[in-house]
Amino acid sequence: MTRRLLLSYLGLVLLALAALEIPLGLVYANGERDRFAASAERDAAMLAELAEEEIEEGNLAALPDLARQYAGRTGGRVVVVDRRGLVLADSATGSGAREAGADLSGEADIAAALGNRPTIGTHATPAGEVLSATVPGASGATVRGALRLTYPMSAVTDRVRTIWLALALGGGCVLAAAAVIALALARWVTRPVRALEAATAALADGHEPDPALSRLGPPELRRLAATFTRTATRLRHLLHAQRAFASEASHQLKTPLTALRLRLENFEPYLHPRAHPSLDEAVGEVDRLARMVNGLLALARLEHAATAPEPVDLDAVLADRAAVWAALAAEHQVRLTLTGPPAGKVQAIPGALEQIVDNLVSNALRVAPPASTITLHREPATASDGTPYVQLHVIDQGPGMSAADRARAFDRFWRAPGTTRHDGTGLGLPIVQQLTHAGGGQITLNPAPGGGLDATVRLHPAAPVRQAAPAERAQHRLPRRSRTGIRTR
Repeated sequence: MTRRLLLSYLGLVLLALAALEIPLGLVYANGERDRFAASAERDAAMLAELAEEEIEEGNLAALPDLARQYAGRTGGRVVVVDRRGLVLADSATGSGAREAGADLSGEADIAAALGNRPTIGTHATPAGEVLSATVPGASGATVRGALRLTYPMSAVTDRVRTIWLALALGGGCVLAAAAVIALALARWVTRPVRALEAATAALADGHEPDPALSRLGPPELRRLAATFTRTATRLRHLLHAQRAFASEASHQLKTPLTALRLRLENFEPYLHPRAHPSLDEAVGEVDRLARMVNGLLALARLEHAATAPEPVDLDAVLADRAAVWAALAAEHQVRLTLTGPPAGKVQAIPGALEQIVDNLVSNALRVAPPASTITLHREPATASDGTPYVQLHVIDQGPGMSAADRARAFDRFWRAPGTTRHDGTGLGLPIVQQLTHAGGGQITLNPAPGGGLDATVRLHPAAPVRQAAPAERAQHRLPRRSRTGIRTR
């Protein structure tokens, strides 16, 4: 924004300079040409009068000296002819000089002067453009000769070029001064905008905005900064209140839910055997409510967390989670395998990869039939635009999902048709999706070859980045979820 303001200010100054200096330069150039022509015509008339007197007196030998003396003082060229157009004197020397007696009556300006008509104008010569003033040497109507005075236009051209250079230099100095002033003004105007940008970034990272930014810049921007500060402060208070409510509600609900479950289980010895199924249903509902509370708390933390992705070792996470789930999979007579080449580090929210794998393996284990296999497969891949990425597949051999069910699987509280009330809360896959997106990745559900479901997570390889301090990593690390809160597809 500073650069655009600076360019706009300089553009206006440049336009004003052009509107002033170009007409001034043109007027000066035309004035110099007119003054030069008037001076040449005046000198020519004076010399012609002197030459006419010498011709009238018959003193023709004085004409060459008169021409050479004037040419020596002014740098012009003087040619004098008699009334027949024959050359009487030429101040020029060398090959270009006209010899005495040469006939110039056929030249237009000489012929006009011999007709008592003075002429003045410019014409091109091999040596460059020259100004020519040709006047008659006459007394009244009697013409006794003519005189041609020529000057090279280089003298005028040099003066015009000098004034253009002076105007350009002056304009450049004015433009430089305007640039300094415009830069200071632009920085003063945009300083609160930059401060607002930094405050917005700080707010996005979870920090308090700087209240001092409301004292910078023009009054309008100061009022905007003050309004932003109040809005940001209020927003942070609202977010803190919402997070506190979610945390306290979850904490307060856990204790009565646990007590309710214990009370229900204590009723079992006193109930008729036919009431035991209803008791199991009630206990299952309490467990599902507890998982739902945990899932809602996890989603609330995800939505309000301002955590930046960091490099995470995918291979270490997969090996760790496979070892943790292997025992539970064996209890269900399901084999858990890890395949694919090492993938290295990927970009992810700290602690998110563990939750993603736990949710997906828990869902796969819930639907996997006995004697089947759950496969954790990693592989490098390349997008259509050439961007490399890493794919993580969690493949089960269960009943799979239809295309319509896969399209709705990431909706909150949605459960596949045919599942029982106690199979889950409908928050597991939304948590996985939000964790994946927070790290810049994507997740899709695809039919697995031979039946079952292939949950595909696309992750970006980690670029070399600055290692965060231990305190910073601890501040941003998400809590790892327990199994009771992640078992729902």
